[in-house]
Amino acid sequence: MEEKRHISIGLTDDQVIEMYKTMLLARKIDERMWLLNRAGKIPFVISCQGQEAAQVGAAFALDREKDYVAPYYRDLAVVLAFGMTAQDLMLSGFAKAEDPNSGGRQMPGHFGQKKNRILTGSSPVTTQLPHAVGVALAAKMDNEDFATFVTLGEGSSNQGDFHEGLNFAGVHKLPVITMVENNGYAISVPVEKQLGCEKVSDRAIGYGMPGYTINGNDPLEVYEVVKEARERALRGDGPTLIEAMTHRLTAHSSDDDHKQYRTEEELEQAKKEDSILMFAEYLREANVLTDAKEEEMRKEIDALVNDATDYAENAAYATPESSLLHVYEE
Repeated sequence: MEEKRHISIGLTDDQVIEMYKTMLLARKIDERMWLLNRAGKIPFVISCQGQEAAQVGAAFALDREKDYVAPYYRDLAVVLAFGMTAQDLMLSGFAKAEDPNSGGRQMPGHFGQKKNRILTGSSPVTTQLPHAVGVALAAKMDNEDFATFVTLGEGSSNQGDFHEGLNFAGVHKLPVITMVENNGYAISVPVEKQLGCEKVSDRAIGYGMPGYTINGNDPLEVYEVVKEARERALRGDGPTLIEAMTHRLTAHSSDDDHKQYRTEEELEQAKKEDSILMFAEYLREANVLTDAKEEEMRKEIDALVNDATDYAENAAYATPESSLLHVYEE
C-alpha cells in the first residue's frame, strides 16, 4: 500500500488531526469575533480566515517548546499552536484586564506572551522582523539550539525593516525563518502593484539565503519546507525566506469593504480553495478523519469558543490607575 503523504514527511495520524483541529479552532474564534464586532461588543477584527493552513503547517514544523515566534496580526492559528488559548484571544478581543497580550491596552492581533516565546507585536508593519533577527542573533551568540520564526504579509515585504532585517540575517547566517503570507493584497493594493519582481522569494538571493514560493493552502507542503528551513538554521547554515501563497477570505479588517476592490468571481474562487475544506478532503482520503470524529471535534470547539466568549465578556476591564504601570519608574 502506498505510504500516506503526511507519514512520508514525518507526521503521525494524531498530529495531522491536531493540525486540522487547530485550523478549525482558529476559524471558529475568528468567525465569532466578526459576529461580536457586528453586534457592537468588540471594536475590531483582523482576520486569519483562509490563511490557517500556512500558519498551522509552519507552527507544527517548529519546536514549540524552544523556538521563538514573531507573528503578524493575522497569525491567530500560529499563536494557538504555540500555546495561547481561545480564552486568551477573547480577552484580547474584549480588551479586558486579563488579556495576556497587553492587559487590554492593544488592539486585537497584537500578540505577545512571554511564557510561550511569542514576541510582542507592534502596530507599524514589519517591525517584528528585525526583532526576530535580534533574537536569532542572541541564539547564535549564546550557542543556543533554537530558531526564530517571523511572519508578515507581502505588503510588509516592501518596508525598510524587511531589507534591513534579512540583510543582517544573511550577513551573519542567523537561525531565522521568514515566512511571507502572500494573500495578494496589501489592504486594497493588489500584489502586481506592490512588487517590481515576480515573487517575494526572488529577493532572497540578494540577502544570501534560499528563497521558496510554496502553496500556502497546503499545510503539509508548508510543514515540509519550514521543517527543512529549521534544520538548515540549526546546522548553522543561516536563514531562509519562504513565500506562502494563500487567500484572504475576508476584508482586510472589520473596518474595510473588500467588495470595493475584489470581484465576486475572485472571492468565490478563493472560497473553493479554502484550505480547511481541502485539508479535510485529504484527511478523509487518507482514512484519518471520519464524519463522526469531525462532528465530535466541532462540538468540542463550539463549547470551547462559547465558554471563552462568556468568560471574556464578563471579565473585568483594567482599572484607570493601571494605565500608569510600566510607563514610569516605580
